[in-house]
Amino acid sequence: MIYSLWCLELKAYIKYNFISENKNPTTMSGRVAADAEMKDSDIWSLPSARHNTDELPYVHKVGKPPKQDLLKEIKTALKETFLSDDPLKPFKDQPKKRKLVLGFQTLFPILEWGRDYSFSKFKGDLIAGCTIASLCIPQDIGYAKLANLDAQYGLYSSFVPPLIYAFMGSSRDIAIGPVAVVSLLLGTLLRQELDPVTQKHDYERLAFTATFFAGVTQFTLGFFRLGFLVDFLSHAAIVGFMGGAAVTIALQQLKGLFGIKDFTKKTDIISVMRSVVQAAPHGWNWQTLVIGVSFLTFLIVAKFIGKKNKKLFWVPAIAPLISVIIATFFVFITHADKDGVQIVRHIKQGVNESSAHEIFFNGPFLAKGFKIGVIAGLIALTEAVAIGRTFASMKDYQIDGNKEMVALGSMNIVGSLTSCYVATGSFSRSAVNYMAGCNTAVSNIVMSIIVLLTLLVITPLFKYTPNAILASIIISAVIGLIDLDAAILLWKIDKFDFVACMGAFFGVIFASVEIGLLIAVGISFAKILLQVTRPRTAVLGKIPRTSVYRNVEQYPGATRVPGVLIIRVDSAIYFSNSNYVKERILRWLSDEEEMFKGQPRVEYLIVDMSPVTDIDTSGIHALEELYNSLQKRDVQLILTNPGQIVLDKLHTSNLADLIGEDKIFLTVADAVLTFAPKMEQA
Repeated sequence: MIYSLWCLELKAYIKYNFISENKNPTTMSGRVAADAEMKDSDIWSLPSARHNTDELPYVHKVGKPPKQDLLKEIKTALKETFLSDDPLKPFKDQPKKRKLVLGFQTLFPILEWGRDYSFSKFKGDLIAGCTIASLCIPQDIGYAKLANLDAQYGLYSSFVPPLIYAFMGSSRDIAIGPVAVVSLLLGTLLRQELDPVTQKHDYERLAFTATFFAGVTQFTLGFFRLGFLVDFLSHAAIVGFMGGAAVTIALQQLKGLFGIKDFTKKTDIISVMRSVVQAAPHGWNWQTLVIGVSFLTFLIVAKFIGKKNKKLFWVPAIAPLISVIIATFFVFITHADKDGVQIVRHIKQGVNESSAHEIFFNGPFLAKGFKIGVIAGLIALTEAVAIGRTFASMKDYQIDGNKEMVALGSMNIVGSLTSCYVATGSFSRSAVNYMAGCNTAVSNIVMSIIVLLTLLVITPLFKYTPNAILASIIISAVIGLIDLDAAILLWKIDKFDFVACMGAFFGVIFASVEIGLLIAVGISFAKILLQVTRPRTAVLGKIPRTSVYRNVEQYPGATRVPGVLIIRVDSAIYFSNSNYVKERILRWLSDEEEMFKGQPRVEYLIVDMSPVTDIDTSGIHALEELYNSLQKRDVQLILTNPGQIVLDKLHTSNLADLIGEDKIFLTVADAVLTFAPKMEQA
């Protein structure tokens, strides 16, 4: 009983002395904790009645931070930039032999997961590999034509690169080979330098050169752990670019779908449609049109069936190969090629030839191959990493982006030496691979073996394959790249992202692939610059019956503090935005004085620096100029909750002394409690 009474007395004392709203304000943020502390003997001697005391609420002192080690700061910054995932951690405290083993496992992940490989896993990989092979063979032939290369080069690119990736890649689900967007991009850029018909040999050499430098670019980014550079191409820009490229690719296939012989070499929608319309009176071939439209309908229906019923994933996967077999047989028995139906005619039989001697390592085409390779390599890298991360998240495992880049770069370097052009992860094939139940990258090995057998045995059978069926396969494949749901979501979430998406989309379809890519990159950087140079600021008010201060626009019920203006800066303060931040704060002050003329004038300007992660010399000067401007207006500048780095620079520059250490607080509530205590009654 006595203990209970004592507890009640103690609670009453604490409530009165520490929570009471009728306290006198403190005059400094540096009140020591001892002012609010009580000794045990004092507690025991408390009378039961409340005392009229002058004790003030505790306001924590914001002191000078410990001096930071410059070398340690640089080391930490470099580690977070290049080694954030701490890749050397497994090697620590390991014997040399173990480090060697770990090194090989890092370079070749197959050595790690291969130890636990079993026959049950192989069954899944075998089925998945056969399924994606049936999809990739007709696609590869069509994609090679997009790149203005002979059909066998598409098959080559689904033989060697997947084998290399299977040993070096960390994704279990990604399926490697040529893809539509990269094929079109490569073909467009190469054709600007050389004609694929009259300068065929040099065109192929330039393609191998571009592939080599695409691989070098990817390998370099991964080896030096510069993968974060790829993230500068925003998701919105990629959605728009992919959608525009899909439309452009589909339009390009109208040549094969309608059997048009004289077709424009331009890729923009106006030139393509003009070419189609002009060829309508005499250039269309009705047999070709019937074949193309019929099988395109079949492929779209098959894709719809697979989408509706996940168990029937194999239907859209084998539909392209079935279409090729049926269409080829139909043309062969009807001799439709003699009636104007364009056919593949010849695919070179046999495995890849060495192309190491074909690469331009000097001469005028070296720089051109390097430029084209860098562009194609970055696009291929972006697509592959995005696909790999998507399927890794679905199966709840992690992939190392930098390892992926090394693997992709290595396979394209080796591919360039073996008559391949740029290969990367294919979304359609990876989706089929995933749904077919693949367990490891062995599915890529199975696919490669089947492609090898195709090159050795089956290629002569593709002689009568009509171009219309290849066009149908490509159109049905690229339809999935047009992501309307993503575009609608961009509109709902961020209008600027939607503008970036549409800019890239219309740039591709109305100009060219490279113009669309340039617009995509330009808009992505513009968004970054806009956010950096024009950071958000907000006026804060007090949430009733709390000590919390929030944006008055977000919380209309938040009340402003009479005589005090509270501003929050939602960004680091650098040379690029320091002047804007200073002027924006002064505009807030002018607007406040004009809006509330009949109320007490603003005497204190509180700047909440919680979101300010860093500040440079220009930012320090901007705060100094802000302080001087406020002094002329007889307004006191108060800072709250600056981070360690910011606070250290405030003290180093002596700005803290200029403002006054007693005007730097831990929280906005402490600052208001000190300089506007009547608001604590709100």
